[in-house]
Amino acid sequence: MSNAPSPSPRSVDWLIFLLVPIFFSSNLIFGRGVIGDIAPFTTAFLRWAGSALIMLPALYWDRKNCIAFVKQHTGLWLVLGFLGMGICGGGVYWALTSTTASNATLIYTTSSLFIILFQWLFQGRGIGLRETLGMLIAFAGVVAIVLKGEPATLLNFHFNMGDFGILAAAIAFAIYSLLLRRPAVAAMSPIPLFGLIAFSGATVLLPPAAYEVATGAAMPDAPSDWLKLAGIIVFASLAAFYCFQHTVRVFGPAMAGITLYMMPPVSIFMAVIFLREEFMAYHMAGILLVTGGVVLATAPTSFWQRLQRFVTKSQQTS
Repeated sequence: MSNAPSPSPRSVDWLIFLLVPIFFSSNLIFGRGVIGDIAPFTTAFLRWAGSALIMLPALYWDRKNCIAFVKQHTGLWLVLGFLGMGICGGGVYWALTSTTASNATLIYTTSSLFIILFQWLFQGRGIGLRETLGMLIAFAGVVAIVLKGEPATLLNFHFNMGDFGILAAAIAFAIYSLLLRRPAVAAMSPIPLFGLIAFSGATVLLPPAAYEVATGAAMPDAPSDWLKLAGIIVFASLAAFYCFQHTVRVFGPAMAGITLYMMPPVSIFMAVIFLREEFMAYHMAGILLVTGGVVLATAPTSFWQRLQRFVTKSQQTS
C-alpha cells in the first residue's frame, strides 16, 4: 500500500477523513454504554472474535503468509493480541467501569507521546525542545484530568483507578504501535494483518472471558446488548481500521495523523450527547493541554512550515 498522498482527494475521501475520529471515538462510547450489561473482558472477546470471523475471507486469501507468520513469530503474534486487544480492549472496558468516556479519551490520546518516549529510551531517538515541551504540556493535561482540577486530591490520595487503567492502556498501545513497525509485521498486507491480530486478540481474551462466564458476570441477554456489540465490531473496529488506512493512502501519513488530534473534542462531544456525561471545566483544560501538547510534540515539520506560511500571508493581507 502506497503512503503517497493522492493529488486530488474526492469529496468522499474528505468524508472518510472526517469519519476516522468519529469511528475511533465510538469504541469508548459503545464501551461505556455496555457497562453493567456485559462484563468487560467478555465484551472485548466478542468484539475481536466477531471481527476475526468477518475477516476470515482476507485470512484465507493470504493464508500462506498468515500461517507462516504465526509459525515463525508466534510470540510476537500473541504479544500483539495481548497489548492491542487485551489491555487496550478488555483493560479499557474494565477501566470504563470507574471512569468516564471523556476522561478516557483525553488520557488515551497521550499514547502517541509514549511512542516518542519509548523510541528515545530504547531506540536512540533524539527528542527536540518542541517535542519535550509538547510532552510536558500534554502530561500536565493528564494530571489535570486525573486530579479533576483539584490539587488537593494529590494530598488525599483519592485517585480514580479507571483513569490509571486508561493510562496503562495508552502505554500498551504505544508499545503495540512500535511492534507493528517490526520488519516481520510490516511485511504483511494491512488487511490480513488486521484479521490475524484480531484472531490473536480473541485467543488471549478467551481465558478471562471464560472466567467471567464461570463466575456469573453480566452477559449479553437483550437485543440492545447485541446491537451495542455490533456497533463496536462494525464501527469501532472494522470501519475505523478501513477509514484510517484509506486516509493514510489518500492523504499520506502526516495528514492522517491529524484525525487522531480530532479525537478528544469529538469523543467528549459524543459522550455528552449520547451518554449524557457532564462537561466539566477540567475537561476543557484537558482538551487544550492534551491536544495542544500532542500536536506540538508529534505534528511533522511540514505542518509547522505550512502554518508559518499561512500566518505570514494573513499578516501581509491584514
